[in-house]
Amino acid sequence: MRSMPRSRERPRRSRPDRPTEESGTGAALGDEGDMAGLSDEDLAAQAAREGSDGLAFTALMDRHRDRVWRVCWRLMGSEHDAEDAAQEVFVRLFFDRAKYAGRSRYSTWLHGVAIRTCLALRRSRSRRRRRESAESVIAAESGPVAERADPQSPPTAAIDAAHDTEKMLAVLDEEDRALVLMKFAEGHDYEELAEMFDATPGALRMRVSRIRERLAAQSPAG
Repeated sequence: MRSMPRSRERPRRSRPDRPTEESGTGAALGDEGDMAGLSDEDLAAQAAREGSDGLAFTALMDRHRDRVWRVCWRLMGSEHDAEDAAQEVFVRLFFDRAKYAGRSRYSTWLHGVAIRTCLALRRSRSRRRRRESAESVIAAESGPVAERADPQSPPTAAIDAAHDTEKMLAVLDEEDRALVLMKFAEGHDYEELAEMFDATPGALRMRVSRIRERLAAQSPAG
């Protein structure tokens, strides 16, 4: 696989001063130093009770920013699309922050949100590209013959230079591709994947086995 670019630093919004314990309203919130000592799950429980721009949710976002971006980059395939997807993931995490039920680690639940967000964006992008492609074909067929593309022209350099791994993954549907990347690139176990993909570990083991057989058949040595 190609090497992964680094995530970009995003400017952080300044926050107004929080109430202190002496004011009688800040004992549960603490300060940013206190946030660092809390687990993800404790922060998530606190974030569910916060309003906008709360300390706990901000701490979670800062803690998981890089890994969320990395997951988005793996699933979206480009730095630009990863940036857009990561921003959408954190928006969804904020509005769904009270939905975390604590049945799994917070990071596992978060990655499930990231996967579903990226899959939705990829499907939307695919539909848009198919529509734009169809419109281009119609425009080309209605234009002068001299302007039409040569059907014998060679493939583009981008296609020639595509990695074998990416070519193999291209035969998979969006969800199977995401499953392979989360299992083998991110290293999640089947219990974690079951939470992310809303399936049982046994069903996912069988699914991954079938995917591996399919990819093996597509490999040059197969």
